[in-house]
Amino acid sequence: MTAHKPGDPLTINRLYGRAKGKPLRAGQQALIDSLLPQIAVPAEGPVTALALFGRDCPLHFEIGFGGGEHMAGRADMLPDHGFIGAEPFLNGVAQALVHVDGGRGSDGSATGMPIRNVRIHHGDALEVLARVPDGALSFVYLLHPDPWPKARHAKRRMMNDGPVELIARKLKAGGEFRFGTDHPVYLRHALMVMRRHTARFDWLAQSPADFQKRPGGWPETRYEAKARAQGHEVWYFRYRRTAAPA
Repeated sequence: MTAHKPGDPLTINRLYGRAKGKPLRAGQQALIDSLLPQIAVPAEGPVTALALFGRDCPLHFEIGFGGGEHMAGRADMLPDHGFIGAEPFLNGVAQALVHVDGGRGSDGSATGMPIRNVRIHHGDALEVLARVPDGALSFVYLLHPDPWPKARHAKRRMMNDGPVELIARKLKAGGEFRFGTDHPVYLRHALMVMRRHTARFDWLAQSPADFQKRPGGWPETRYEAKARAQGHEVWYFRYRRTAAPA
């Protein structure tokens, strides 16, 4: 398979990028071994609030949660909601588990309360998203995805027609798709893609300030903080799922 195969992440059916980085610390590995199996998304079957949390509740889905800062922050804000996160990078999963476990101080002691309303998939987000019933999600997040800046790699970008169409099917009418990036190439590409989906999404922006300033209730990720430290501008986009035609 080559990078020149036509399509996008839905049709290429392959994950790109690193699966693992530096060796995990002992505490992180312990969470991978003990906590992850307890809160992992089941490998088969419909991905529903009842199946994951034993109750009906609003569902959020984060595609590629990085280190889990945003996912854990949102879940802590909204304890009555259910959060699903998918990430292929093992080190990111390990860091997210630290947040979900309540965090640890330098002496290894807990610094906060465990977050109970998060479920994690270590692997392909699209495979899990496809198993969510249509119209079941209240929020979908795609924050600082790998930009794949070279033109020949554009089909690897998560912001492409196939994934956007899938997201549209899984969101309920009035649900929200949030996208964030600090990469100008990806920004232009994403805007181009979303312009092809105006029948499915309303862009919730009235002025440039609406996408140049992080909205309230949008926790900062480590990637955003790093981008700002490097002097990059960051853009924030909110799209509301329109009602299906009668």
